[in-house]
Amino acid sequence: MKRLIESYFEAWKKDKNRKPLIVRGARQVGKTYSIEKFGRESFEYFLKVDAEQDENLKEVFKSKNPERIINELSAYYGIPVIENKTLLFIDEIQAAPEAIVSLRYFREQMPKLHVIAAGSLLDYTLNELPYAMPVGRVEFAYMYPLNFKEFLLANDKSGLVDYLSGFSFGKPYSTALHQRIIEYLRLYFFIGGMPEAVRIYVESKNFIEVEKVHSGILTSFQYDFAKYGSRKQREYLKDCLLFAAKNVGRKVKYTAINKNVHSSYLKNAFIKLEMNRIIHLVRKTKSSMVPINQYVDENVFKPLFLDIGLMCNLSRIKLTDIKDPFLDFEGALAEQFAGQELIASFAFYDDAKLYYWTRDEKNANAEIDYLLQVENKIYPVEVKAGKTGTLKSLQVYLAEKKMKTGIRLNTDLPDLAKGLKAVVNVKGKRRELTYDLVSVPVYLAADLPSIIKQTQNLSK
Repeated sequence: MKRLIESYFEAWKKDKNRKPLIVRGARQVGKTYSIEKFGRESFEYFLKVDAEQDENLKEVFKSKNPERIINELSAYYGIPVIENKTLLFIDEIQAAPEAIVSLRYFREQMPKLHVIAAGSLLDYTLNELPYAMPVGRVEFAYMYPLNFKEFLLANDKSGLVDYLSGFSFGKPYSTALHQRIIEYLRLYFFIGGMPEAVRIYVESKNFIEVEKVHSGILTSFQYDFAKYGSRKQREYLKDCLLFAAKNVGRKVKYTAINKNVHSSYLKNAFIKLEMNRIIHLVRKTKSSMVPINQYVDENVFKPLFLDIGLMCNLSRIKLTDIKDPFLDFEGALAEQFAGQELIASFAFYDDAKLYYWTRDEKNANAEIDYLLQVENKIYPVEVKAGKTGTLKSLQVYLAEKKMKTGIRLNTDLPDLAKGLKAVVNVKGKRRELTYDLVSVPVYLAADLPSIIKQTQNLSK
């Protein structure tokens, strides 16, 4: 299964200034598979240590001498550990905090040795680490479920991927290919990007088997909840998990989850789900210029699920009926997909964060689904489930922030409209607005940064 992060691993391997690499991501997004594939294909020797399975090796990593560590590991596994020839992979490193600390000494004393670590509950472990974190001696990469292009590649549709990658407003756009891509987009909405679910679908085309995979993954997530405190705290995590799946794109209101539980307990549950990367919290910001996180309200957020397929499973959507429209849920599906793809548009070394904007005034509410930073400019992004929909909130934001360009994601053909006119009510005053609208199919969400740069060049 082709993953785009593989090219990042190759660049890291060749980087003379590389540091031990820690790959972060939720359970079962493909970290172990991708690193093992990279290690076996790109190195003469590959040594994998599973910190959960090989508990007796924790003592090995207590040494501050990396040469001693690799000598013991090499003897234990019978695999040579040679600088520039061996990839040392420490999997589930959260189970051995001593190993995390040891990465510092690999960087300082054996910088030519390639070392990668990965862990599924790593964010929580790093936050609770009883030792000094090797700050500045390690680097990070972030993995998520397969994005839409990776899903197409898994389904042997490289031609469609090439077509999407070559998108330009200066080229004619094929209606036939657009409809074909929409068909696969619909599949992705419900299968999602968890590698095992995609593999099962590609091999069997059996939706029931895909549902079984989704259910198994969600059960494994909930087994992890046992590590986070009391029975009540585990119940709060389950409640918030279910709420997040059913309320993507909606501001979290704690009373809608459980009015008998203090909001602080539920907020803590959301933070833990975010630390485990099961959900992303899209936070409210007032910013219209960089830094985008300057005016963030940490207490106001919308949930975004790890994977759209898992979201549908928790929402009890049966894959055998996906051809029927889900009128009350289509908007949430579109917003989830767009958010998931926007996260995929971040560089692999960048811990993706998403933001939204809202104005809560009597008879004058407005909300922008996502604010996207491209270079040092902010762009409002509106997501529509179909081909049509009003742009009132987008126009309000552009007028209020005195900005010129808005983005619309929908299921229609791409269009670049310049000099559109609108009359907008801003703070009780009518204001004439002239703006440009970049409208692209939602399946191009991950390409928005490059598309926006393209439109900027067209304007010059």
